[in-house]
Amino acid sequence: MNSSSTEGLDRFTFLATYLAGRSVQVAQAPAGRAAHTNGQVVFVSAGRSLAEQRREMLVQSALLGAGSLDRQLVKALRARPALARRYLALEGWRVLADLARRLPLAADVGLEQPPVTATAEESLRLATSRSEIADPPEWFGAIKPALLVKSPAGPGGRVADKELRLEFDLADLPEADDDDDDDDDGGQSGQSRILRLFENPLFNSRALSDQLRKLLGNSRSSGDGSAGAETPVRAVRRARTVGTNARPLPTRIRFTDDGAPGAATGVGGALYPEWDVHNGRYRPDWCRVLDFPLTVAADISAADVGHDDVLRRRLSRVGLGPKVLRRRPDGDDLDVEALIDLVIDLRSGYSPPEQVYLEHRKLARNLGVLILIDASGSATDTDPQGLAVHDHQRRAAATLAHTLEELGDRVAVYAFRSQGRHAVHLPAIKTFDQRFGALGRARLNQLQPSNYTRLGAGIRGAGEILKNEAGTQNRMLLVLSDGFPYDDGYEGRYADADARKALEELRVDGVACLCLTVGAATGGEVLERVFGSVGYAAAATLSELSPRMDELFLASLRELAAPTIRT
Repeated sequence: MNSSSTEGLDRFTFLATYLAGRSVQVAQAPAGRAAHTNGQVVFVSAGRSLAEQRREMLVQSALLGAGSLDRQLVKALRARPALARRYLALEGWRVLADLARRLPLAADVGLEQPPVTATAEESLRLATSRSEIADPPEWFGAIKPALLVKSPAGPGGRVADKELRLEFDLADLPEADDDDDDDDDGGQSGQSRILRLFENPLFNSRALSDQLRKLLGNSRSSGDGSAGAETPVRAVRRARTVGTNARPLPTRIRFTDDGAPGAATGVGGALYPEWDVHNGRYRPDWCRVLDFPLTVAADISAADVGHDDVLRRRLSRVGLGPKVLRRRPDGDDLDVEALIDLVIDLRSGYSPPEQVYLEHRKLARNLGVLILIDASGSATDTDPQGLAVHDHQRRAAATLAHTLEELGDRVAVYAFRSQGRHAVHLPAIKTFDQRFGALGRARLNQLQPSNYTRLGAGIRGAGEILKNEAGTQNRMLLVLSDGFPYDDGYEGRYADADARKALEELRVDGVACLCLTVGAATGGEVLERVFGSVGYAAAATLSELSPRMDELFLASLRELAAPTIRT
């Protein structure tokens, strides 16, 4: 491949990455080979015009982005070229039709025939049937199952110490209770402590306990006593082992003497995992998140805070009345359903948090809220009146922080932006221990949007601050964002799934999540795709959401009592 053709294909890289939802390159295939992809590179036919090569790139990248070439699907196509072509014919027209609704370039390609399937799974079922299916056009290329199965999906490689100029200390795992050291089970305490919960005097069900022992492969030794008698009802069992699909703990960053990268020298930070939807696993220590105080100019000009009486009245209603919260880390009674789910998870290789108690309490006003503002470059988009999304978000954050603080809640305000996975910044506008006075309002007023939106890492970093510093029973992360996660190697389905996963992790840890989109023209479908099952709402201004803000807050807090759905 000569240099001129390489330079011509470079122009397709950004578009291919956007369509594929992952970082991919575009290159020419060997002479005589059809267009195809291995998951990391999209190969186009050699000797074709740029217009023809762009059309081939469009189809192959769209197949990646739609999940048509995921491992579980293409495995069925190995050593079956005829089936692969039938599947390509169905999926090619389907993904192009879907893409044409969002991208004018795809609409210009022209749809010679309408799609007959709605999902990749349906296309595979139809391809394996005896239905008549027309051959795909030549420019669809081909599917190479062997290359896709072997290729590691997802962008980039692991971070190196030399690159970061940092040293890392793994966060210490919490020690188990002292009374676990004298167990007679020879080291099988992970499962035995779960079973002891069923021998607790408050949960006297010998039949269920024996059944669970059979499921776990454990038998009661002749010398065992009534272990549950020593187990306090409000105890928290701490696991010594971690399952294969468990979420990695954050890794604290220790700065070395020869300097530290980024603008946040000498302040807190950690490495966080990121969810790789393509491989169904976490990437441990993948994103470097730094939190630091936002500095302001010498001449402090604090912005005025808008007063919203409707918002204040609505938020004053939040958190009253007795509730029964399920799946809690400690509590008054055992949650039988949560215990059964935990045993199933342990047998399946997962190691979820052991939240197996029911807690009866009155949700009095004891609320800590961290307001997280999207300060990325996408917030510079303007509404029909010419006001930027960022300005709407700043005003909303100021009004919410002022109102919640007046009501007696503990409030913190942080922003987030990113420049690749090694530089996710959380500038602190107001910490939990500060008042939202002139300095805090000046910091918020001088905050300027820039860079990109690695939403999952920002949520995880803010969630740790909230859990460690709020000091309240009820905690909520309130995200103000336009709902478009994007960064280098972080886009499409990969970014959406990671943001959803980060929000699910906080809910599992007992933190309520609410996402508000103010001033952005973001559709409900996009918000559903990014924010998933957590509470979210969108409006042109905060005042439009004020009449139902109590419902939004209470719905998010009640979600903590709902059973967790594993995906």
